Amino acid sequence: MALKASLAALSLLSLSLVLAVASAKQDPELKQCRHQCKVQQQFTEEQKRQCEQRCDDYYRQKQEREREEGREGGGQRSVEDDRKKLKECQQQCERREQKGRSREQCQQRCVEAYGRKEEDQPGKRRGKEEEEEKEKRGRKWVSERYEEEEEEEEEEQEREGREESDNPYVFETEHFKTQFETEHGRDLVLPEFGKRSKFLRGVENFRLGLLETDPQTFVVPSHRDADALLFIVKGRGTITLVRENKRHSINVEEGDIVKVEAGTPVYMINRDRNQKLVVAKLIKPVNLPGHFEKFYGAGGQNPESFYTAFSWEVLEAALKTDRNKLERLFGQQQQGAIVKASREQIEALSGREEGGRWPFGSEEGGRWPFGGGGGSRSFNLFDKRPFQANRHGQLYIADREDLRELEDMDVMISFANITKGSMIGPYYNSRATKISFVTEGEGYLEMACPHLSPSQRRGGRSSGRQHHRGGGGGQTQGFQKVRARLRRGSAFIAPVGHPVAAIASRNSNLQIVCFEVNAENNVKYPLAGRRNIINLMEREAKELAFNFPSRDVERIFRSQEEDFFFAGPEEWREGERGYADE
Repeated sequence: MALKASLAALSLLSLSLVLAVASAKQDPELKQCRHQCKVQQQFTEEQKRQCEQRCDDYYRQKQEREREEGREGGGQRSVEDDRKKLKECQQQCERREQKGRSREQCQQRCVEAYGRKEEDQPGKRRGKEEEEEKEKRGRKWVSERYEEEEEEEEEEQEREGREESDNPYVFETEHFKTQFETEHGRDLVLPEFGKRSKFLRGVENFRLGLLETDPQTFVVPSHRDADALLFIVKGRGTITLVRENKRHSINVEEGDIVKVEAGTPVYMINRDRNQKLVVAKLIKPVNLPGHFEKFYGAGGQNPESFYTAFSWEVLEAALKTDRNKLERLFGQQQQGAIVKASREQIEALSGREEGGRWPFGSEEGGRWPFGGGGGSRSFNLFDKRPFQANRHGQLYIADREDLRELEDMDVMISFANITKGSMIGPYYNSRATKISFVTEGEGYLEMACPHLSPSQRRGGRSSGRQHHRGGGGGQTQGFQKVRARLRRGSAFIAPVGHPVAAIASRNSNLQIVCFEVNAENNVKYPLAGRRNIINLMEREAKELAFNFPSRDVERIFRSQEEDFFFAGPEEWREGERGYADE
């Protein structure tokens, strides 16, 4: 008899569960809630599962509340039950880790759905309209909180877009100004950094330029009132310098570094038959700070030769040639500063044919910088061993010990190849300001900046972290996160002491060439990895600085076993999930 009763009870319980599940599947509120969870693109799979679980919990609480109301008669709920539900609801708000106004709104909805005054006794029946209104508020709660999250996500994306547009440290291709352009190539330069922002005055006497030429082309001779460091980003060319009664031709390829001193006439060719020649240039004016001019001697009307600025009488006397011949000479060139060259001309200019002696008896050509022997290459950055290298990337550095011309400008040149899905940093330079140009790939940049404030960056938001600024008054200011997308052609500046990290996308390697200004005695300080600055501090210093047990601080800062290059955020998360699944 007892067994039959148990079986009957079990059957009744199973039937109740089946009916409950069937009812849940038909409940439009639950279906809407679960659907909202599945379509949240910013959620991971785990977050979507947690979201659906919250929907189920809400539905179960709703069912329990309805059963309680039925038991207490007349749909009446007890004050104690509402208190319990209110507490559970508020705890859910806390677990969702909402901040500021979002948390307050969540708490308010809990009060609207479950809050009751002490004098509301179980024996006093509420009005029907009031009960229906309260239930309606409760039903709207779940859908509205996900709508809020969507709005917050859109606002966050809009804020980041404004932050990038107001970012004084990052430049896109449209920021470059054209110095000259023909159908065969172009020469670009960024505006003066000091005019872009007061925070860039430390490098206001430097300019970043870019030269691109088509295969088998010639860049006509010119000189600048500025020193220039050239880094060959892509292609093969020949650069010819005219100095001290000698002509020096240097065959260059990707990774080569050449210095062109102010006033030196220079011309070049792209000797490749298929690939463009791309040259990144760091320019340091010697006449007017931050401003330079390019002067064309050999030329005509386009580019205009500076010879034509003199009177014909002066030119006739100086060149011992009559005016008619001079007018024909300087009236021919109208093709621009980059022109197409024949195969024979390219071969001759690349050093395959030698051309006699100078009138003063000195030989042509010369080993870099100005020695004997023709057609030799300049210093190549990739001939060195990497400064840092692992499976996540390689960092190459050339300094004054490699090339004395770098010492003259107090510049160091580096090249970072960040493997797709990986990152470099965060780290900072002790003395050098880094002027960087993205040569290939895409990704994004993050940098900590103490200068920018939300008012200076319309829509910028404080991280909440603050530091004390010296000088009295106890004034504090939060560090701002500078974030920007990076792609081929982007440029950015990392000032002295600013912690910075660059992250490559999952689709391609991110390659960056960097001109680091004021390089003498510069030190790169890593903020993560085996040799990060925190690991070098005493245990007591760590404990006092973080107000946290030193063993826990050490456990965190010693977790990363790599140096300088690490797995990027997405790659790391995937690795953690894979480890957890094992």
